[in-house]
Amino acid sequence: MTEPLDLARLQRRLAEFAAARNWQPYHIPKNLAAALSVEASELVEIFQWLTPEESARVMADPGTAHRVTDEVAEVLAYLLQFCDVLGIDPLAALAAKIDRNEQRFPAPGAPGGPEGRQRPEG
Repeated sequence: MTEPLDLARLQRRLAEFAAARNWQPYHIPKNLAAALSVEASELVEIFQWLTPEESARVMADPGTAHRVTDEVAEVLAYLLQFCDVLGIDPLAALAAKIDRNEQRFPAPGAPGGPEGRQRPEG
């Protein structure tokens, strides 16, 4: 039986994988940020010329679904390595960002919130 997945365990596996290949000298923030950008761009490339309807059905095609899944994995791998090198807890960073966004962009109908629909913000 395999152990449940968690971010810390995956980060350790990524670090061990890189160490076994002597890649640590290359895993500096600048290089990892660039690699993250490249992999995110490869994910975008899959969707580049699709219509909104086609993009919504992208996982229905096994070949395309496999490509999307692989690119998501590569983006996450580089993000986790980037966070590990800089000592960032990605879950804590995300929770703090959501907290800030909730303050900056109150929900419609909430006290101080706008009326109607807002544009999503990352």
